[in-house]
Amino acid sequence: MKTATAPAADPDLGARILKVNHAGENGAIHIYLAQAFVARLTAPSMVPELLAFKSHEEHHRDIFWSALSGRGHAACRSYWLCAVGGLVLGFVTALFGRSAMAATTVAVERVVLRHLYEQIEVLWDIDPRAADVIRSVIAEEQHHHDQSALHLPVRQRWWLRLLQPVVTSSTEAVIWLGMTL
Repeated sequence: MKTATAPAADPDLGARILKVNHAGENGAIHIYLAQAFVARLTAPSMVPELLAFKSHEEHHRDIFWSALSGRGHAACRSYWLCAVGGLVLGFVTALFGRSAMAATTVAVERVVLRHLYEQIEVLWDIDPRAADVIRSVIAEEQHHHDQSALHLPVRQRWWLRLLQPVVTSSTEAVIWLGMTL
């Protein structure tokens, strides 16, 4: 699924993408918030990492908000949907422990990173400022993916193999919805 349409079709594509990314960061914050809350019982050793990831996502949200407000744009209509969805996803996956939380982050970040790279490619010539804003968050998003992948067991149980495509599809759907609203 492509994140963006042809540049000529939407002269404000950069702002639309920044809006969706801002909403997505809000969703990620709420995933980590819920996971950290429940992990105090299910995987206490993960709490510091989850809170660090949440802090990174808050910084990313601020970066996207600064770019949006500087252009005179409001938040995406899916902003609060992402928050609620993130809380639910974070809470449910944290109930299943360390592996489920890690699998969730890996699945979400895999989708997000693919979209970020596609966005940069599409925006590079038509909105280089937006492309630079997007590029500024990639290293930390990659770190979240890679660090979480280290928590995955070598032999994944059936429910973990099922969880990742569900999270991937849900993340894709939220991005698509944000781009169409």
